[in-house]
Amino acid sequence: MMFFNIMEYGARKNAPGLSTGAIAAAIDAAAAAGGGTVYVPAGVYRTGAVVLKSNIELHLSSGAVLSFSDQPEDYPVVRSSWEGVRREVHVSCIYGKDLENVSITGSGRLEGNGQAWWDKQRNRPEELHYPRPKLISLESCRRVTLRDITLTNSPSWTVHPLLCQDVTIDNLSILNPAVSPNTDGINPESCTNVRISSCHIDVGDDCIAIKSGTEDTKERMPCENITITGCTMVHGHGGVVIGSEMSGSVRNVVITNCVFKQTDRGIRLKSRRGRGGIVEDIRVSNIVMEDVICPFIMNLYYFCGPRGKDKYVWDKNPYPVTEETPQFRRIHFANITARGVHAAAGFIYGLAEQYVSEVTFDNIDISMAEQAVPGHPAMMAGLAEMNNRGFFLGNVRDIRFRGVTIENHEGPAFYVENGEGIELEQCSSRNTKQTEQLLEQVTVLPSQEDMTTPQH
Repeated sequence: MMFFNIMEYGARKNAPGLSTGAIAAAIDAAAAAGGGTVYVPAGVYRTGAVVLKSNIELHLSSGAVLSFSDQPEDYPVVRSSWEGVRREVHVSCIYGKDLENVSITGSGRLEGNGQAWWDKQRNRPEELHYPRPKLISLESCRRVTLRDITLTNSPSWTVHPLLCQDVTIDNLSILNPAVSPNTDGINPESCTNVRISSCHIDVGDDCIAIKSGTEDTKERMPCENITITGCTMVHGHGGVVIGSEMSGSVRNVVITNCVFKQTDRGIRLKSRRGRGGIVEDIRVSNIVMEDVICPFIMNLYYFCGPRGKDKYVWDKNPYPVTEETPQFRRIHFANITARGVHAAAGFIYGLAEQYVSEVTFDNIDISMAEQAVPGHPAMMAGLAEMNNRGFFLGNVRDIRFRGVTIENHEGPAFYVENGEGIELEQCSSRNTKQTEQLLEQVTVLPSQEDMTTPQH
C-alpha cells in the first residue's frame, strides 16, 4: 500500500491558512498511482471541501484533525440531494460521487465547525442561498468503509450515503450538540447492503435515519438490507428512524443490541399520504431504552415538511388507495426494555384506508416515568399531549402482543381505535392506578365517527 502524506504536498499543521489544495494534490497523486492511503499526521489542518476519488483511503492518525472552514465560498455548489429531493446544495465537507473502494479511517477527528451554519439556519436563513454542507456525503459509490473516526459539530447531517452499495460504518463517534438543527448522525438513503455497528451517536436530530426519497424524487430507489448493531444513541430526536422520506420503500432492516438514552423517541416510523412506498420486514430486538417520550412509533399521518398541513395529509376519513398511499407491514419487536417512558408505551396509527398490519411485540417490558412530562408521542394533527399512557393503536390489523408488561400507566394498557385481529397473550399491567384487569382495559372504538377530526 502506497502512502501519500498531505504534508509532503504542502499541508500546513496548526496554521491559519487552508490546506485544501495540498489535500487535493495528495488525493490526485494517489489516484494517479492507481490508489493508496492519503495520510493525515497528528496536528490540526484547516481545510475547505475535500473531494475523494476511487481506491483512496483517507486515514487520520491519532491526534489528527481536519478542521473545516465555515465560509460558504469554500464549498462549491453541486447537484445532489437535500431531504429526499434533487437540487443544488453546498458540497459536503468530504464528498465523493461514482466511486469504488473508498474509505475514511483512523483515530483522528473531522471537525465540522457547524456553529456559524446553525446560527444562520436559526436566525438568518435568508443568508443560506443553498442547503448547508453535510460532514460526509458519498453518492452512487460502491464498497464504502467508514471506521474508527470521530465526527463533531457537523453543519447538517453528519454521514449521508446516497444511492450507495456495500457500505460498512463501524466504531464511529458522532458528537453534535443536542440543540444543533438537522444534525442527524447516520442517514443511509436509497442504499443497498449497509452495515452500521459499534457506533456512539449523540446528536441534535435523529441518531440514525433510514430514507429513500420523497414523492418529488423522480427515480425512486429502495433502501434495503440494512443491519444496525451494538450502537449507543443519546439525545437525538429518535434512536432509529425510518422515513418520513420513504417513497422508494424501505425493507429488510435488522436492529439489535443497542442502547437508547434520552432519544425523545425510540424506534420511529413516519410517513403520510402522497409519499407512497412500503416499509416492510423490519426486525428489532435486544434494545434497552431510558427516558424516552415513546419507545415505539408508527405514524402514517406525519405532518412535518412541505404540504404537511394539507387536508389530504391530516384527514381521518378514508381516501382511495393509490401509488401515493404509504404502507407499514411485517414489523417485529422482541426482547426490549424501556424505562422512564413519558408519553405512551407505544403509538401505532395507520391510515383510514391503509391499516398498519402484521406487527408483533414479544417479551417487552415498559415502565412509565414516575414524574412523567406530558408530550406528543407522534407528530400528528389533532393529537393532544399525553403522559403515562399505554399502547395507543388506531387503524391497525393483525397486531400481536405476547409477554408485554406495562408498569405505572394510567387508563387502559391497550387503547384501540379501528382495530382488527388484536391479540394479547400473557400480557400484564403493574402498579396502575386502576383496579381493572388487563382485558378490561382494552377499549375498542370501531366507528369512524368516534375519531377526533384534527385541526390545522
